Amino acid sequence: MAALIEIKVPDVGNVADIDVVDVLVKAGDTVKLEQTLAVLETDKASMDLPASAAGVVQEVFIKSGDKVSEGTLVVTLLPSTEVVTPSVAEEEVSIAPQEQPVQQAVAPVQQAVAAVEAVVVKPESLAGIDAATAAHATPAVRLFARELGVDIQKITVGSGRKGRILKDDVKSFVKKVMTEAVVQNGSGIPAMPSIDFSQFGETEEQQLSKIKRLTGKNLNRVWLNLPMVTYHDEADITEMEAFRIALNAEKSKDDIKITGLLFIIKALVAAMEQFPQFNSSLSADGEKLIFKKYLNIGIAVDTPNGLVVPVLRDVNRKGINELSAELAEKSNKARLGKLMPADMQGGCITISSLGGIGGTAFTPIVNAPEVAILGVTRAKMQPVWNGKEFLPRLMLPLDLTYDHRVIDGAEGARFMAAVKQYLGDIRRLLL
Repeated sequence: MAALIEIKVPDVGNVADIDVVDVLVKAGDTVKLEQTLAVLETDKASMDLPASAAGVVQEVFIKSGDKVSEGTLVVTLLPSTEVVTPSVAEEEVSIAPQEQPVQQAVAPVQQAVAAVEAVVVKPESLAGIDAATAAHATPAVRLFARELGVDIQKITVGSGRKGRILKDDVKSFVKKVMTEAVVQNGSGIPAMPSIDFSQFGETEEQQLSKIKRLTGKNLNRVWLNLPMVTYHDEADITEMEAFRIALNAEKSKDDIKITGLLFIIKALVAAMEQFPQFNSSLSADGEKLIFKKYLNIGIAVDTPNGLVVPVLRDVNRKGINELSAELAEKSNKARLGKLMPADMQGGCITISSLGGIGGTAFTPIVNAPEVAILGVTRAKMQPVWNGKEFLPRLMLPLDLTYDHRVIDGAEGARFMAAVKQYLGDIRRLLL
């Protein structure tokens, strides 16, 4: 009999604790090569876990709700050439042992509960006990706790001899309470009140996807920590659009068409080479600026599960046609939920385009630790004065949001002027 094949979680870009959303196979199932075994979800995308071999599932080692990492064993397969239907006796033998781990797990849980109950001071256990003995602390420590407004009975275990509560324990308790308040309420900002909307009419609840939940937390963190400024302007893309149309006219029906976004990517990279502070990140302590020698551009893509940002790498070394194929591939993977974490890491700056939908301007939020993001809305024909007369020109609205700790207003304006210049005359990209 051939050895069992182990299928494990592949390299997913050094991301740990990936959630298992769904397991699509069970023991006894016959699977084909590349068949989806399970659906995993990171903080940025969902992904299918394909079978790297064909055969019959012998055992499944994960379940919905588990967390996995690279190398986690998912299933074992009996190669399809060795497929054997188990007998009734074998099935009966395999059922009984499965109940043992559950029974064996009961004792440790009961022991853990007993240990917690032994440590935590319950209110009823304090009945008839003097306050001086309920919480083991000296009068000086009790006075210190009262001065800080701390109920010393809530500090159940101290770090002193025989569990005696010390001043450091009181300080740690205060720090813990303050930290939890900041996390829950957003740096001390009062939380939004909970409202029962059903009192006004019929309602329905729908759980947010994990991507939307974690994206929301990240955006909230960025909003609270970054002093952001948005600069609005317009670029004349009349000649650029004419050139794009001419390029696409030369392509066959099956070729990937050139979009205006590709020229924006190229113009943005050229401006970043001219203004390297836009290709940097601020260190965690806020004391240093980290300049990057690579040029990777993130493209925000709208998907059914939420907004994701696949990254195009080494954009300065690739031509328009190569970038067009790569962008089409990653955008399609994003919409199908097949992006790997590595596909969304290492961006230097992000482009968020609403051009296909509409709008005249918006305020994109910086995708930290990047220091800037470029927003794009729909271009439209406008009369533009050239000094002698009004001429119809295709104008593209641009919105640049930047971290004001790194970039000041003058730098932001100069950077936008450079982007506009490259878009207005794309021949400059050759210089």
